[in-house]
Amino acid sequence: MDDGDLDRHDSGPVTDPVRGRFEKAISIAAPLLDLVLAVGDRISRVAEPVDYEYYPVRSDSERDPLSAAGKGEGDRSR
Repeated sequence: MDDGDLDRHDSGPVTDPVRGRFEKAISIAAPLLDLVLAVGDRISRVAEPVDYEYYPVRSDSERDPLSAAGKGEGDRSR
């Protein structure tokens, strides 16, 4: 066996309990984090009801100017 095999073999069982602990901690903290996000959303809506910095999502034709220009030019040249 080379050192790479030992590292891989040794890290597997050690990380499984650690991973389980992290997943359990996240699942326990999730409701609290959801509450924090909900309260922050409400506060932001009260503080600034209209978001002047909001830019709507562009359509695919607006994202690719070459395809939009190509479609428009083809229709105009006929």
